[in-house]
Amino acid sequence: MKKPSSSNPMWGGHYSQGPAEIMAQINECLDTDKRLYAQDIEGSLAHAQMLGDCGILSAKDVKAIQKGLRQVLKEIENGTFVFKTELEDVHMNVENRLAELIGDAAGRLHTARSRNDQVAVDIRMWTRSAMDRMIAHLHDLQVALVAQAETHAATLMPGFTHLQPAQPITFGHHLLAYVEMFSRDASRFADARERLNECPLGAAALAGTSFPTNREQTAKALGFKGAMRNSLDAVSDRDFAMEFLATANITAIHLSRLAEEIVLWTSDAFRFVKLSQAFTTGSSIMPQKRNPDAAELIRAKSSAITGANIQLLTLMKGLPLAYNKDLQESKPPVIKAADELEMMLAAMVGMIHDMTANADTMRAATDRGFLTATDLADGLVRALGLPFRQAHHITGRIVVMAEEKACRLDELSLKDMQSVEPKLTKEIFEILKPESAVKSRTSLGGTAPKNVAAEVKRWKKKIGMQGA
Repeated sequence: MKKPSSSNPMWGGHYSQGPAEIMAQINECLDTDKRLYAQDIEGSLAHAQMLGDCGILSAKDVKAIQKGLRQVLKEIENGTFVFKTELEDVHMNVENRLAELIGDAAGRLHTARSRNDQVAVDIRMWTRSAMDRMIAHLHDLQVALVAQAETHAATLMPGFTHLQPAQPITFGHHLLAYVEMFSRDASRFADARERLNECPLGAAALAGTSFPTNREQTAKALGFKGAMRNSLDAVSDRDFAMEFLATANITAIHLSRLAEEIVLWTSDAFRFVKLSQAFTTGSSIMPQKRNPDAAELIRAKSSAITGANIQLLTLMKGLPLAYNKDLQESKPPVIKAADELEMMLAAMVGMIHDMTANADTMRAATDRGFLTATDLADGLVRALGLPFRQAHHITGRIVVMAEEKACRLDELSLKDMQSVEPKLTKEIFEILKPESAVKSRTSLGGTAPKNVAAEVKRWKKKIGMQGA
């Protein structure tokens, strides 16, 4: 393999030759690193200020460096900056351009730091920002779900176990279950953010520095609660990235579960909800089709986040202290997963706002599957004082009778029911109405419309919705 004859500007005089072509290719990470430019420049601005305040750099050099860095930032943001792959990463691209702008003073910026702590602070800041964005998107999703739940606090639908009709519930109650899930997701991001919020900058390569730096100053300037206390841990820790991906993975699974229900609900077999053309696609051959592709793609994209989570866990499991080049590969799964999750959340927010419930279809579905059988058993316990197991057995026999007659429970005659349990009275028919069954579920966490309305009110206050 050919080697370029020129020495590498990053590695100094120890290397008289450039890398092999394949080495240059495997070592380059610029496509990912470019995403960190804002954090890299922000960290360098704070580092330069600290070096100046500590008397390590002159005020003149600090002023030149900061002016140059702001110029580099402006060039990147307006699209005139030229990234060079031979410079490997965003750090060296920024430093190289800074040197073109201000000369030798640029070389003093790297005093008392290494690319090891530099990349550690960059990806930590980027992930912190990503966590903030996810929390904001989750809030928007909760708002959308609570708004629908308020509208449908008393809209009846079948509740399912094993995807079999089980008991009547309200659509609002069902949607609030996801509000709970996404609330936990937001709290996990917030909790992980709290642990993330320590600054590695100034730990240098792995052992700290002999310069009289002030790491607490840079930590504060960059919005951290303090500096990391161990230099080895500071440059090699990626717990925050693993926590981000683990939380992103759980959030993606919740989104996938909701997406799967939307796929089912919009199907012709259910017809519980309808999505407009804004969140569906047509068929190239079947003109009648309206496919819930947004939901299906959310369901599919969750697998990419699971993959990113596994990728980073596997990458980290065998790394000795401190920094290893393997950690270069910790950035792509974090950034990719953040991009995917942000898109998934935004799409789900749009779908929930767009979704129209077919209340009549949902209500009709509660008349199938003997959904009030448990209410009949509970009624036998209350009215006749029977042990629940005995009441359960009696109810099972009545259900068999209804199956044989191909009718609903409330379509059986009192005489039919009394042939199984003679003490039954006509009052039992009121219990068998889905509306009565749902209204009776007033226990904490139950599906009764008044419970749902109370929970909607609580959630509106908690997430700051208007009208709370």
